[in-house]
Amino acid sequence: MRDLLILGAGTAGTMMANHLRRRLPRAEWRLRLVDRSEKHLYQPGLLFLPFGDYTESQILRNTRDFVPDGVDFIHAEIGEIRPQDHEVALTNGNVLAYEVLIIATGCRTAPEETEGMLGPKWRVNIHDFYTLDGARALREKLASFPGGRVVVHVNEMPVKCPVAPLEFTFLADSYFKKRGIRDRVTLTYVTPLSGAFTKPKASKKLGHLLGDKGIELVTDFVAERVDQENDKLVCYDGREVPYDLLVTTPTNMGDEAVRRSGLGDDLDFIATHKHTLQSIEHPDVFVLGDATNLPASKAGSVAHFESETLADNILRHIHGEALKEEFDGHSNCFIESGDGKALLIDFNYEHEPHEGRFPFAFGPMKLLEESRLNHLGKLAFRHVYWNLLLKARPLPGISRRKKAPPAAAK
Repeated sequence: MRDLLILGAGTAGTMMANHLRRRLPRAEWRLRLVDRSEKHLYQPGLLFLPFGDYTESQILRNTRDFVPDGVDFIHAEIGEIRPQDHEVALTNGNVLAYEVLIIATGCRTAPEETEGMLGPKWRVNIHDFYTLDGARALREKLASFPGGRVVVHVNEMPVKCPVAPLEFTFLADSYFKKRGIRDRVTLTYVTPLSGAFTKPKASKKLGHLLGDKGIELVTDFVAERVDQENDKLVCYDGREVPYDLLVTTPTNMGDEAVRRSGLGDDLDFIATHKHTLQSIEHPDVFVLGDATNLPASKAGSVAHFESETLADNILRHIHGEALKEEFDGHSNCFIESGDGKALLIDFNYEHEPHEGRFPFAFGPMKLLEESRLNHLGKLAFRHVYWNLLLKARPLPGISRRKKAPPAAAK
């Protein structure tokens, strides 16, 4: 019996388990999936939890419900990955051998990386929403917030779902209007980028939206520290941004098991071939999802497109064939813009988000334009996630490869 081991039962790892169980002979291949949690979290739902739009029951399911028959789920903490020995040590003392390893351990928030972020006011007037505990605490804070200076802050890139802090800002604008206190709230969006987003075309569009909603944009702001005593963000260049409520996106880093194993960069992300998803250093190791160092968004749609390419490449690797250099950084995502509307963007390594229709040439959704339909699409995606995406079922009209927009085609 040959062993294929998947580390991480989040979005990426669960999809790979479903893809490969259907494609690898059960009589030849034992598939094992390891994760520390028996609960699967629908991470896009954390954006809505602080505003009371979702409940915990809507974004949490049992991990085993999405593990296919024929895949052994191991509930355990990963201790150390030892690619030189083709084995993974668990913290419970067990050691798992493998012939092929897939690392899908995701990423984590690391507020301790910023001086002063943790301290007596953490989750008092300094909050995050990238964790379940953080989103819960922020929900309670927002419900009783009387008004004042609200600063939404991105500490450094990359971060999981890079549009989520912007979405939070737009949704906060709507939330305070519904509560009738928007005139008592100043909203400021603080980013280390030179614009509202990483892609210039989308950045320009989103920057205009911030201005239209009376939200101040502070760019090129790399936080040196959080001054909890005086309630200020302090930049390395000396600029300061005062706040009454700070909603921060802390530094994102790879899983601590990657650090313990010495496999990652300074942020514990693993060097990965940008088109094949094979580890740069270890040919029997493949990486996808948020664990990679790829210049692609750390988002569920990226993991979806990666998983399709990687499923093919795992079979090619097993059969000694050349790997497909197929993954092109494809990402698409809905961006909540508030007031019951959203935008939709679609892009990859090479191509900017462009206007047009999605997922087909005739629509029905519009790209780079606000619409009610895009907002409904965002909400509907939760059902798509639980029922299709995690189970690695085809999504009609959504290709693994993003074609160039007509204007860019040669």
